Amino acid sequence: MIATACGSGSDGDSDSTATDTGSSDTADTSADADEPAEPAAPAAGIDLDAIMGADLDNCAAAPSGDAIKVGMVMDFSEAAGFVDIPGSKLVPYVAELANCAGGINGQPVEVRVAEAGTDAALATQELIDWGAHFFVGPPFADATLPMQQTGDGQYAIFAAASTEPTLADADSNTFLVTFDDFGQSEASAEYALSQGLTRAIVFTEGEGVPYSGVNPDAFVAAFTAGGGEIVSTQTYAWFVDTDFSSQVNDIATVADGTEVVFSAAAAFQVTALRAQLEGQGLDGLTYMGTDAMDATGVQFETGGEGMIHTPHTIIAAGGANDMLFQQAIAAGVELDSLGFMPLYVDSMLLGIQGILDCGCTEPSGIAEAVKNISGFEGTSGTITYAGTNGIPDKAVPIAQVQGGENVLLTEIG
Repeated sequence: MIATACGSGSDGDSDSTATDTGSSDTADTSADADEPAEPAAPAAGIDLDAIMGADLDNCAAAPSGDAIKVGMVMDFSEAAGFVDIPGSKLVPYVAELANCAGGINGQPVEVRVAEAGTDAALATQELIDWGAHFFVGPPFADATLPMQQTGDGQYAIFAAASTEPTLADADSNTFLVTFDDFGQSEASAEYALSQGLTRAIVFTEGEGVPYSGVNPDAFVAAFTAGGGEIVSTQTYAWFVDTDFSSQVNDIATVADGTEVVFSAAAAFQVTALRAQLEGQGLDGLTYMGTDAMDATGVQFETGGEGMIHTPHTIIAAGGANDMLFQQAIAAGVELDSLGFMPLYVDSMLLGIQGILDCGCTEPSGIAEAVKNISGFEGTSGTITYAGTNGIPDKAVPIAQVQGGENVLLTEIG
């Protein structure tokens, strides 16, 4: 059973952190908030198997070195809370597992969470004062840019759940942990064309609008470049509209039932649209979408069967991520948007890998080492930053809802 955490940071806390609302409040996984750690000796890497397999009832000797301090500035608003709230609960739990396994190179890992609220800069400064070595940040630029400015661009910031292309900037030490909007929507277009789908209906909030417009823009460009035709472009309000009667009436005049319907809409919006289109006799349409479908639980939606989307990870029953989540839930950690959760875990691990690679705890040195990470095997896949502007070159999973589960069809890239 999955306990849902959404809408407010006060909806339950993990055992290792107490998250308060308000931009100036923080949560700490340890009562010790002393000076930043001294430089660590370089180490080859992180023993992920040991961390994931740690038994909190049977821990190794407690690590005794100086702490690795992970700062999390999270957005608990409606726009991002459905991923940042559970992410802010899972990361401290994984840190607890790491400490149970003996720490990282003998050092304990501490995590402190601060809600961005209306002042991400203040939340960032509080974590800098605490001694954070790097940051896990929220998905949107309105909070991440103040983080960059507050840290003078010296701190590595991992925008865990973000796919926003303009947010990544290696020069400012800001990194995505997954593919961007261009990557996922171009992959969707490529897959649609490979399946013989040459006619498309596109829903957008407008050209260039972050996420809800950029994804359709990228799909249209790739789809038409590959020989596809856009037969109808419709506008809507992202995460708001569920009455598509006007758009459906328009689509009914041009659609022949062989089209692919593409958008960056939430699952509840796409299933509402599907019901209304089928009410007009358009039963043969193919529905494709972005990671928003996964974030909003398309596999659990009535009407979600057969829909195709681009999740960040496929949580296979009995796999390492599934076992981690079930263990966390059993320990009282409230989780949701499970396909996104490995991105939060990897954000912490990538920062730690930067510390190990540079043998330092100076934020700028850690960030420089992160830029050179190549072939990092994380919980969400293989991540490389070397030679990029902060967007890892990751394959895009194409999944379909089958029998209420996400089933991997292929990977592109």
